[in-house]
Amino acid sequence: MFPMFQGSKQLVETLDSCVALGEPQAIADTMQARLSELILSGAIRLPDELREPANGHYARRLLYRSPRWGYVVVAMVWGPGQATPLHDHAGTWCVEGVLEGRIQVTRYDLKERDQSLCRFERHETLYTGIGTAGALIPPFEYHTLANDRSRRSSITIHVYGEDMQACTIFEPQEREGWYREQVKPLSYDRVA
Repeated sequence: MFPMFQGSKQLVETLDSCVALGEPQAIADTMQARLSELILSGAIRLPDELREPANGHYARRLLYRSPRWGYVVVAMVWGPGQATPLHDHAGTWCVEGVLEGRIQVTRYDLKERDQSLCRFERHETLYTGIGTAGALIPPFEYHTLANDRSRRSSITIHVYGEDMQACTIFEPQEREGWYREQVKPLSYDRVA
């Protein structure tokens, strides 16, 4: 059973219509616009128990798994200063929208690979606020996310093309720009 929340039915209907387009670029482009509209209209409101950050890491909370299309909707709650390491989305498309607060998104370009070592260059850093939505479509999927607020939480909604069980994270090495790749299993945080 997935949590019901204000706007959940409207969100699922909107996402279903986007995913029905079939082609990842069309899905992402349309979904970005629709997710942004829903957030800015105030249609989506998570209950308090889903808005609480986790201690020591950002919280990943499963909101919905589509039985027909296979996509998943995840709320991420970012405590002050919480961030991801450089990572990918395991080859699946993703649309992310800021529901509350501000998020810093830094995108990277993979320049070179030597076995499990990868050299990245920073492509751009974006500072996103409420209603801002972005998309990642492989092979352009390498990025970090961070709560841009030092004293308050931020909340994002992520829609993934499939339920990711793992992703690849990239650990910085001594040589500047080089990272060691490592597969990281993913899980969802329970509501306390």
